[in-house]
Amino acid sequence: MDTYYFAIASQDFLLKEEPLEEVLRERTNHYKSLGKNIDFWLITNPAFIHAPNMLNIKRQLVKPSVAIISKNPKFIDWLKLRFVFVLTGNFNAPSKNIRDPLKTL
Repeated sequence: MDTYYFAIASQDFLLKEEPLEEVLRERTNHYKSLGKNIDFWLITNPAFIHAPNMLNIKRQLVKPSVAIISKNPKFIDWLKLRFVFVLTGNFNAPSKNIRDPLKTL
C-alpha cells in the first residue's frame, strides 16, 4: 500500500479564486529542472472522499470539489499554508495503481 496525501477544496475556490494553475505549473517546472518525476495529480470530484473514513471531509465540502494528491506530504503541507482554506489528509491505495491511485476507490 502506498500513502497519498491530499489538499481538497471547492472547485470554485481552487480553480477560480486562487492561482492554482500557476502554482502547479511552477512546481512542474521545478521538478523538470531537477529531473524529478511528477508525484502529484489534480483530480476533480475525487472518488476517495466517498470512502467511509472520509465522511468528515465529505461533509465539509458543500460544492463540487477538486483535490491535489501527492506522495509528498511536505508539498501538501505547503499547499495548506499557501491556500489556507483547504482540507488536508491522507489515504492508502494499492501500489499497483501508482499511475491512477483512485481507480480502486
